[in-house]
Amino acid sequence: MKRHPHHFKIALALAISAGAWGIYWLPQRILEEGGLTGGWGTIAQMIIGVILLLPIAIWRKAKGKTTGFEIPLTGILIGGGFICYALSFLLTDVVRALILFYMTPIWTTMFEILFLKKRPGIERVLTLTLALGGLWVVFSKQTVIPLPENSGDWLALAGGAIFSAGLVRLELIKTDGVFPIIFSFFFYGAIFNIIAGFLLKEYLGPIPPIEAFISMALFLVIISVFYFIPTGIVIFWSPSKLGAGLCSILFLSEIVVGVITSSILTNEPFGWREITGSTLIVIGGILAVVLAPNNK
Repeated sequence: MKRHPHHFKIALALAISAGAWGIYWLPQRILEEGGLTGGWGTIAQMIIGVILLLPIAIWRKAKGKTTGFEIPLTGILIGGGFICYALSFLLTDVVRALILFYMTPIWTTMFEILFLKKRPGIERVLTLTLALGGLWVVFSKQTVIPLPENSGDWLALAGGAIFSAGLVRLELIKTDGVFPIIFSFFFYGAIFNIIAGFLLKEYLGPIPPIEAFISMALFLVIISVFYFIPTGIVIFWSPSKLGAGLCSILFLSEIVVGVITSSILTNEPFGWREITGSTLIVIGGILAVVLAPNNK
């Protein structure tokens, strides 16, 4: 894969966008405090995204352009993977959900070998070792070997695999712009979320009162317009420009931001493990960008 002319700029934008997801726990906490408990905040977020983007999809359809309805498999993979990740927090420890979901670099490398017939070079081995080693250092205090132990663990692990498959598919599909991808994420992700919510209703609990949805409506719109949609555009556009494997390593910037912000805004520890692990992840990400092959 030949490097994109703006390879480094795209990589930086992706690292920043993925890093922004490191504070995903904060709006989730705000929504929960606002009454959208038990995962209903996640469902509301996806539906709000669909409502906001639907007029553009209808306009594109009238113009004969693709909308995102045409790529259901891609939408289910990237949207469903994210939903599994979000819902896993309800069923297991946050630390276990993070480490099991962020096996994505391993999954994407496997899928690239199987489906794209790519042969990872020594640079991928090096950057994977650094990035995943940093991830292990951060979380090894709580879990030495991240093996699934409960339904939430399996949901996080499955979410990472499903999302990684979506990243590889994003490297393959051709659309006229990024809009169809982001709309398919929200639309098919919302459908996946509703079905998963029904299957996990005993964990989600009863639907919150309508007053809770109304009171949080403005906040939901704000985070969709200024948070989910902008970062999603960069995240889902990048695999076709950088490759799914490189993107999955850069996604680990979310862990770095999450560890730092949680230590600042909560009582979470920030010691040698967090500093060392975050440093290794950052070095791995930088080397992944710099050493990325540039096939002519």
